[in-house]
Amino acid sequence: MGKIICIANQKGGVGKTTTAVNLAASLSIADLKILLVDSDPQGNATSGMGISINGSPTIYSSLVGDEPLSNIIMDTELDNLFICPSNMDLSGAEIELVGMEKREFRLKNSISFVKNNYDFIIIDCPPSLGLLTLNSLVAADSIIIPLQSEYYALEGLGHLLKTVQLVKNSLNRNLSIEGILLTMFDSRTALSSDIYDEAKKHFCNILLKTVIPRNVRLSEAPSYGKPIIFYDNTSKGAHAYLDLAKEIIFNAKKSFRERAGSAHSQNEKFN
Repeated sequence: MGKIICIANQKGGVGKTTTAVNLAASLSIADLKILLVDSDPQGNATSGMGISINGSPTIYSSLVGDEPLSNIIMDTELDNLFICPSNMDLSGAEIELVGMEKREFRLKNSISFVKNNYDFIIIDCPPSLGLLTLNSLVAADSIIIPLQSEYYALEGLGHLLKTVQLVKNSLNRNLSIEGILLTMFDSRTALSSDIYDEAKKHFCNILLKTVIPRNVRLSEAPSYGKPIIFYDNTSKGAHAYLDLAKEIIFNAKKSFRERAGSAHSQNEKFN
């Protein structure tokens, strides 16, 4: 497949990194080869996988320098899951990229050399709409937008969707919305239900079926440097991300069949 999915939202604390780490891990245990790209200077996806840099090159070396991504990729505890790590060095990349030629395509070019080695590539974006996120959107085939089940969650979502459309129109015509993912859902509160109803009302066509619950074990896992399926595979959070992985795989297979059918129809026209 070699499908690239970025996890993005300009708001912080919406479950973006949690989704990137746990979706990548859940996909990997489905006997798929996965690359997790940490494109956030905070490096939370890196530490969330229990990875220590110790002077090794990071995504910064590829975005700003000429280091091949293959030299940066590291193994994880999961046989099928690999990571391109990040740290605070990446925070300077926003400024350094400004004067570079084709600055929006730096990540896309780096990933292009390894894309066919993986079934899925998951990119964790920073909580902003700067050049790092723009690079991720240009490199990606689709975007998952985590939507927190709280009062201000829907604010700014329209702006993000407009940004995605602008990128699609001008820089990456293949970019699509994988879906909006409702996170931190608490079925005991009316507020979570209200947010879900509003999201379904306004974004029914792109709202993912999977809902990620508010879960203590899910919140604890990053401090142990483990995805939830390693930390507590019986928890509600683990089951939810396994369900999300199944949904993403199903959507990818469906999209592939549709493209194959369309190509077959086009060939018949010329025969």
